[in-house]
Amino acid sequence: MLATRFTEAVHLLHPIALGGMGVGTSPQLAAAVCQAGGLGVLGATHIPAGRIGASVSEIREATDRPFGLNFLLAFAGEEALAAGFAARPSVLSFAWPRPDQRINEYFARAHEAGALVMHMVSTAGDAVRAAEAGADILVAQGTEGGGHVGQMGTVVLVRQCAKAVPERPLLAAGGIADGAGLAAALALGADGVLLGTRFLATVEAPIHENYKQAILASDGTDSVLTDIPDIAQGRVWPGAMDRVLRTRLIEEFIGREWLVRQQRPQIAARLARAREVGDVADGSLGTGQVAGLIDSIEPAGELVARIAREAEATLARLGGIVAGPVR
Repeated sequence: MLATRFTEAVHLLHPIALGGMGVGTSPQLAAAVCQAGGLGVLGATHIPAGRIGASVSEIREATDRPFGLNFLLAFAGEEALAAGFAARPSVLSFAWPRPDQRINEYFARAHEAGALVMHMVSTAGDAVRAAEAGADILVAQGTEGGGHVGQMGTVVLVRQCAKAVPERPLLAAGGIADGAGLAAALALGADGVLLGTRFLATVEAPIHENYKQAILASDGTDSVLTDIPDIAQGRVWPGAMDRVLRTRLIEEFIGREWLVRQQRPQIAARLARAREVGDVADGSLGTGQVAGLIDSIEPAGELVARIAREAEATLARLGGIVAGPVR
């Protein structure tokens, strides 16, 4: 068993967390990760405020282990946030605030609700500011990740954050799908990993089966950073680009973002329809480069256990490389 500052702080069996993706999590998926000993995080930004309490009840009915709720601060409404605080999860996770938002105030409210605060960052400077604002756990997300990401690669970013804020537990995110990735993150100074794309390819993930198969079919080279889906949905992200699968629709509008703005309602309708019927070619799927390492759809609990076993075996094997006393 791998014991880190993260597992000790949240009382987990394994240093593995489910990313609270805006699309792609559900109470069933979060509970399965929790029950396996990881941290299941439910993406709550787009859940109607009146449904957040019921969603939390579903998690609590399925497991008595710690769980989290995630809010994208740039888009989370006050009613939804209030419902999240009132639900009193073990962890309240935040990401992507607007520059004018005072993250220390959100963190303080989370602490008042009895929750640990986990915050995702894309630069070491953001990590320092989040720690100063009161974050208990930091997540360094590299540009390899799926969905909305910054510009720094995971390896460099994780190491920078570990050095910049050594007093805080740190999770690595972006480009990690197995135990070797977890072991590498620990070697870089992280205390665990947060996975998004890998958990989309699980039995419990609430996305269409065609999208899961698209992840399996990807070799990791067919993703692209773009703002086409955000323009179509009328959203302006604070400093992030969207890493998505390079589908037919994305190809159609790359370099013609002006046309997306002109035809926004029609393109938004195409995206919504594609999600509904599982039309990958005409849709948008936030997928990280790590798709190239994913070749199976499996139950989330089994995935957590397997990644932990693989990491333990990897670290044991690497320990045998050291031939003499460490100086």
